[in-house]
Amino acid sequence: MNILITYAKILWIGLNAGLATVVLFLPIILCALLSRTGNLAINLTRLWAWFMLFVTGVHPSIRGREKIVPGQSYVIISNHQSQYDILALVTQLGLQFRWIIKQELLKVPLFGYALYASRNIFIDRSDTQRSVASIHAGMDRLPPEASVMFFAEGTRSCDGQIHTFKKGGFILALERGLPILPVTVNGSRKVLPKGSFAFSPGPIEVVVSDPIPTEGCTHADLEALIEKTRRAIVATFDPDYPGR
Repeated sequence: MNILITYAKILWIGLNAGLATVVLFLPIILCALLSRTGNLAINLTRLWAWFMLFVTGVHPSIRGREKIVPGQSYVIISNHQSQYDILALVTQLGLQFRWIIKQELLKVPLFGYALYASRNIFIDRSDTQRSVASIHAGMDRLPPEASVMFFAEGTRSCDGQIHTFKKGGFILALERGLPILPVTVNGSRKVLPKGSFAFSPGPIEVVVSDPIPTEGCTHADLEALIEKTRRAIVATFDPDYPGR
């Protein structure tokens, strides 16, 4: 019986993801092509995210949104537990932000160009220097007031714990003089852990901590910034959310 339920969940999420993609794909493509900022296309992707949350019975909430200053661009640093982190962040933060995306997706017909036209940032993960250069080029294309999102650990946690933070987002914040916005996602691993396609309905919590300024900081302050951000995320991280 458990196996049948698992397969039913996989089929359900697959069918609904396919349906939402078919319905919204062309509007998102057109908005990405016609918009000079990419903001409208990003707004449409929120509809896709809300739909997927609804059909899987997942209920996101947010604490600390008042700490976000309207009109301010941030380097957003978040932990990463599940693919549902993306849905929760897109729907809850209320910010125009762009993702760091692997360069290979540019080769996907239409979809790759739509991602590019929406001003997302593509990187070549096989070459560090080229990755840094492409991030800066992508930042130059961002519309006013847009932020950029980094998952601190670079990939989803396998064991539910918070691991070592990558330096890329912090270096970018230093070089651009942008404040860091620490964000914690709780509960998403219970909804869909890494390696699984069988979701479990439930709540996800997004927690926004106080922004961390980088003005006046240099590369000598890099490790201190990473540690300060990590402490903020760990302090609001609840691996047992929403309770046992």
